[in-house]
Amino acid sequence: MVSKHEAMEAVKTLLEYLEGNAEREGLKRTPERVIEAWDEIFSGYDSDAAELLNATFNGEGYDGIVLLRDIEFHSTCEHHLQPFSGVAHVAYIPVDRIVGISKLARIVDHHARRLQNQERITTGIVQDLVEHLAPLGAAAVLEARHGCMRCRGVKKQQAIMTTSAMRGAFFDRSEARAELFQLLAHRAVP
Repeated sequence: MVSKHEAMEAVKTLLEYLEGNAEREGLKRTPERVIEAWDEIFSGYDSDAAELLNATFNGEGYDGIVLLRDIEFHSTCEHHLQPFSGVAHVAYIPVDRIVGISKLARIVDHHARRLQNQERITTGIVQDLVEHLAPLGAAAVLEARHGCMRCRGVKKQQAIMTTSAMRGAFFDRSEARAELFQLLAHRAVP
């Protein structure tokens, strides 16, 4: 494991590469600030899915789709260390237990706050729902704009990448999948 001091020295080396002078006034504390920011941005390494999803409640017979959509997320591409952000839509069909809706947002952050790719976030969310909630079905659909597409390479500013993962009833039953997509297409006015 690298110490915090070693990490700050690595940032200082990168600043020397970019700027040539990591000691100028505006950059002196940058290594410390970068490491502090990274501790927050990459806090997903310090969270545990089992703990996030362990507080369940009696579902009182509810057996329909539970969908939390438009969950904002921010992540960092593991290939170019560029940010990407968008929204996640997370759904499950409970058997007898439901989970608090904030937990669905937290499980998105648990996966997004790491060096990632969008596909892994999507499947990780669904795998955790299946493992810890044992629902009839679980699904996640993520839509995001990627910095690596916007500021380098092909430079496509408006491109949106969409990924989905479905397990259980959402994968096996076309009517459950169709109902989910109908709910996602419906935009209610707050």
